[in-house]
Parts: sequence; structure tokens; C-alpha cells
Amino acid sequence: MKRMIPVLLALLLLAGCGGGEETAPYRQISQEEAKKMMDTQEVIILDVREQDEYDSGHIPGAVLLPVGAIDEDTAVAVIPAKDATVLVYCRSGNRSKTASFALAELGYTNVYEFGGIRTWPYETE
Repeated sequence: MKRMIPVLLALLLLAGCGGGEETAPYRQISQEEAKKMMDTQEVIILDVREQDEYDSGHIPGAVLLPVGAIDEDTAVAVIPAKDATVLVYCRSGNRSKTASFALAELGYTNVYEFGGIRTWPYETE
């Protein structure tokens, strides 16, 4: 029994030291979940496409911050509170993932990525 205790302790330590999947520093949600959040709580809807894409149609209430322009200064101008609920989208879902990661790296704690406007089944303007 005395020999088993160090082995059991080692196994417990190893089990607690990683080995699990790493998760993104933001949450990916469905468009249905994003729409429900938009309808029921205060959120910032962030379009991370380029100006011409935004001008051709966007989700009502969305603010534009192109993914390539995201830095500490531009982010704080659009999202002053680091704990604000931010819903991020782009055209197809690639840039929104990059932008969501960048925002999380800047310290934003409630970032939700929901893909692209190409498949958005709700209203646009």
C-alpha cells in the first residue's frame, strides 16, 4: 500500500496538469443564440469586415471595427468596458474568429463569435 501512494499522487498530479483540450479565449455561439442575446440584453454587435462590406449591408445596430484595425486604442473607442458583452461577426466567420481572439488578448472578457453575415437569417440594413 505504501508503494501505491506515490504512484496515485503522481497520477493525480498528471491528471490535473493539462492533457485537456485548450479552449479559445472567447465563446463561439450559433446565430440563433446571438439573435436571442441581441433581443434580450445589452450587447455590442461588432462587424469586423471592411467599410465597403459594412456599407453594402450589416446587422442593425452593428458598429464597424475592421479586423486589421483592432488594437488597444481602436478597441477601447468602440468597446470602452472590458466586461461588455461583444458579439462579433464578419462575412463568413474567419475574420470574426481572428478578431474575437484579438479582443480577448486585449482583455475583453465577454466576447462571443457567431460567424458570418452570409448565413445570417435575420434582418440586415
